[in-house]
Amino acid sequence: MSNKNQNEQSIKDDLVLVEELEGQRNLKEGSWQHWMIAIIAFIWSMYQIYVVVVPTNSVFIRSFHLAFALALVFAMYPMFRTPKTMSGIPWYNFPIGISAVIGALYIFINYDALNARSGAWSHLDVAMGIASIFLLLKAARRTLGMALPIIATVFMMYAYFGQYMPDLIAHKGASINKIVGQMYLTTEGIFGVPLGVSASYVFLFVLFGALLERAGAGKYFIDLAYALLGKYDGGPAKASVAASGMMGIISGSSIANTVTTGTFTIPLMKKLGFPGYKAASVEVAASTNGQLMPPIMGAAAFIIAEFLGLAYTDVIMAAAIPAFVSYFALFYIVHLEAKKLGIKGEDPSKLDRAFDIFKSGIHYIVPIFFLMYTLIVLRQSPQMAAFNAIFFIMLIMVLQRPAYAFLEKRAITKEVFLSGFVDIGHGMINGAKNMVPIAIATAVAGIVVGSVTLTGVGLILSEVIEELSGGYIVAVLLLTAVVSLILGMGLPTTANYIVMASLTAPVIMELSGNLGYLIPAIAAHLFVFYFGILADDTPPVGMAAYAAAGIAKSDPIKTGLQGFAYDIRTAILPFAFFFNNKLLLISGVDAMDPNNPALWQWITNPIEILLIFVTAATGMFAFASATQGWILIKTTILERLILLSIVPLMLIPNMTSLWLNLGSEYLSYVIGIALYSLVYFMQKNKIKLNKIKIK
Repeated sequence: MSNKNQNEQSIKDDLVLVEELEGQRNLKEGSWQHWMIAIIAFIWSMYQIYVVVVPTNSVFIRSFHLAFALALVFAMYPMFRTPKTMSGIPWYNFPIGISAVIGALYIFINYDALNARSGAWSHLDVAMGIASIFLLLKAARRTLGMALPIIATVFMMYAYFGQYMPDLIAHKGASINKIVGQMYLTTEGIFGVPLGVSASYVFLFVLFGALLERAGAGKYFIDLAYALLGKYDGGPAKASVAASGMMGIISGSSIANTVTTGTFTIPLMKKLGFPGYKAASVEVAASTNGQLMPPIMGAAAFIIAEFLGLAYTDVIMAAAIPAFVSYFALFYIVHLEAKKLGIKGEDPSKLDRAFDIFKSGIHYIVPIFFLMYTLIVLRQSPQMAAFNAIFFIMLIMVLQRPAYAFLEKRAITKEVFLSGFVDIGHGMINGAKNMVPIAIATAVAGIVVGSVTLTGVGLILSEVIEELSGGYIVAVLLLTAVVSLILGMGLPTTANYIVMASLTAPVIMELSGNLGYLIPAIAAHLFVFYFGILADDTPPVGMAAYAAAGIAKSDPIKTGLQGFAYDIRTAILPFAFFFNNKLLLISGVDAMDPNNPALWQWITNPIEILLIFVTAATGMFAFASATQGWILIKTTILERLILLSIVPLMLIPNMTSLWLNLGSEYLSYVIGIALYSLVYFMQKNKIKLNKIKIK
């Protein structure tokens, strides 16, 4: 089989597996229903590219964005998963889908009339609103499961029945007309900021990722990671981490990351000696952390920027060090696991030369660097940077196969020339399909945001958390983390972030200010974002764990628990950057206005940035060794305690230097490194005295 056919078959297999895991219909390729979905998806992608070039009312863009998503939901996702509904679209989905589309387009069709009667809604407005909200919740149930629709419904019921609630959370209540107006007929609810970000920015980045994947970048990243790392101890597991990190750059889904890299890496890990559940857990931990990786960050980066009024580039720069520190620590954990299990790498003679693979696909890396260059150096808007990157990758897709044919002295036939355009079409379709869950999640999350604004529940929640925490900031953070994990078990990361950013991020900001902690708002928002991501591998409903367990044929609960154990290192990072803002490259905030990004002091010195990264990574390595119970050999209880003491010295030196009266953060670093060296030489000495053979 040729490389082209292998790549196409790999892409098809991955897409089928993702569709099965996400509950999509498996329609016969070439059937009229299959073509109908493909045409709608293609037109949606074309529309999103069109509105970048042609200035269009943002409300109209949101209306059409949701309409396309709803049309695809009722075509792609069945009401119930039975053999009949999974293999074809029942007739009743067509009137339901058309009704949902009309509901989404209602504010576009009646835009001027709705503005004229703002607040004095007609009976038709309210009736359309009720029906449209109901259909949106049904679409969310099909696409995302029960959790998000239930949460949105609870918030709307709270808005209506507020006067009947216990005194602690009671409010005066809102009428049906007011609730429908807030949620559906204004830009405070469904058509609010989250859906606007999905329509303006997220779609273009997801489309860029889909085109890059279709061009062959996914397989290239996996092959390159395996060629580079396969020969080392636990090589396939390390390749899994590297490939998932690279895939995270172009993907916004932990499930897609798991499936794309896991179908290759999990069997290899098992072959070399990893137990099935551990092989799956490594992939889960790597893939969920893929959503931490800039520039997409599971689509949340754009929403964080919009909520905080930050430049998008500031968000990805602030998120960079924690993301890379987390990945380096996972590499180290995999290394320790391989040492504990005595797992060696692949025979180097069986591996392809890494440089040859790198050369063969360097054209996949260029568009990513082009995107980052236009974002960070040229400071283009995310929308325009993604737009330019999309046409860059399209040009590569058109030219790559004729170029291969020319270099290999093959005839450049009509099929070879047109194959790039066919790939572009498939990439456009896949990009739109990938956007369906994100668009629906942001629309439904808008209901929660609208309810928070309507009822003032954020202020009430602040009082509740302050009461439960007893005024201790760590207790406030722990309560927020637990709530984020619980909500995230049933929500996609983007929706989880929107809900928590509306509810608890302001609470963290307010209570931390009251307790004397001046922190930038992005620290609170990234805090809830991180714990939302961790929910993807948290039992009992971590979908990424189920995906990996399906590939590894292991117990999904056991896989999820082990994956969460690997991800504990990620769980301590939000606490670290909350107390040490330098991890976010922010050295201080203005005491008069800590929420104003213009007054934050950003760290730009490369040497200081490198020092922050190296010391943070050292602290995470110490934590990984303490939790895994291994450095060179098994650690003793004393060694574990020393390793744990290193963590605050390296991750929050500003706090430890204050607590220990050291007078300098650099002295905290010196003590931490000295303690790490002590444990290392204790183990070396133990090996020498007892003649222990290192695996």
